[in-house]
Amino acid sequence: MHPNDPQPTIELASRDDIAPLTDRWVRLARDQRQYGSAIRADANREPMRETLGAYQVSDGLFVARLEGSIVGFATVSVERGSLELDETRGMLSNIYVDPPYRDRGIGTALLEAAEASLADRGVDTMLLEVMAANESARRFYRHKGYDARRVTMSRSLENRAENDTHSKEDG
Repeated sequence: MHPNDPQPTIELASRDDIAPLTDRWVRLARDQRQYGSAIRADANREPMRETLGAYQVSDGLFVARLEGSIVGFATVSVERGSLELDETRGMLSNIYVDPPYRDRGIGTALLEAAEASLADRGVDTMLLEVMAANESARRFYRHKGYDARRVTMSRSLENRAENDTHSKEDG
């Protein structure tokens, strides 16, 4: 971020922010398709609008504003699993900055607000998921001190022959 750049304002989103943030989530979901995400962006617009509303009600929806205009958002929640754990975990589910405003510290400001919010709620560890092929996002999170904790692996069940050939070459 350049010293002369205006600083973003990060705050909890209002109900009025949900529609423009839903549009941004659709852009985020479309963007993630290039990294192998199976989430259908437009088909999930309405369920995500409702989900963002639930994040907003639970103080887990943050909006980044620059000179009054929305330029990004983040969503967080406290994990409420059925198993007893040694730590209280939170989850960063989404973080997005409009492309023209990237590399200005807005993603960092959103991440820091999300971390502070969860810490204030007694969360010990924040988890997040990132597509394996999204190297720029992985680099961003590593730079912010995040380490791989669990690796998710996948295999197509439709194209098993292709995978089996690949496995034979590896082995």
